[in-house]
Amino acid sequence: MMFNLENKTILVTGAAGILGKQYAQVLIEYGASLILIDSYEGIHDLQSLSNDKSRVYTHCMDISERTSWLKLKKELDNKGIHVNVLINNAATKSENFFENFENFPLEDWEKVIDVNITGVMLGCQTFGPDMATKRQGSIINILSIYGIVAPDQRIYEGSEYLGKQINTPAVYSTTKAAVWGLTKYLSTYWGKANVKVNAITPGGVYSGQNEIFQKKYCERVPLNRMANPDDLFGALIFLASDASSYITGQNLVVDGGWTTW
Repeated sequence: MMFNLENKTILVTGAAGILGKQYAQVLIEYGASLILIDSYEGIHDLQSLSNDKSRVYTHCMDISERTSWLKLKKELDNKGIHVNVLINNAATKSENFFENFENFPLEDWEKVIDVNITGVMLGCQTFGPDMATKRQGSIINILSIYGIVAPDQRIYEGSEYLGKQINTPAVYSTTKAAVWGLTKYLSTYWGKANVKVNAITPGGVYSGQNEIFQKKYCERVPLNRMANPDDLFGALIFLASDASSYITGQNLVVDGGWTTW
């Protein structure tokens, strides 16, 4: 019963994405009511996750804009909805996302930072104070292994994602490292108000990489494989539930051992 989410209203950003959809599905299965946020209009398709329409509320918005968060908060307040758990899952790419560091455009750098850092800050700023007032809440920030260690550049030679050559750009590592810093800060800032603030750091997830990338990546992982989405569900449920009631300021690294080497 510690992992039961029937008394939780959980807000998930980036909920229309590959992992966001699956996070939403498992949270529903564990009993949560959901507020699903994305900048993609297809977010409204996720209302079908539950036959009980009152358990799924979808909203299309730009999380990098303060006015969008304030509008959402007002709508939820008017409906009498209190957010118990905030999952900052959204992250974005830009048109030149895979450009090398020397030529990475400033406008792309700023766009990614606006979503990956500022969007997280605004979400916490919008819903954290209510959690603190009610002395109950959990904030979960989704990071990346490349926010805590540097990418192994050797795995990218010949590597593709959905047919496009890939790398891990500096802006991605920078934003994920920054959100880890924010996670630790807020865990002490709101700790006395009984608000937990933690992070989950996934390793690479199978999602469309070519065989060259998969082979090189798996050779670097002690468990010798990439993650499947359901490998992340346990950490998510744990931090969203009362099972983690005495845990804050922590980063659950779900990477098959990648960062152990």
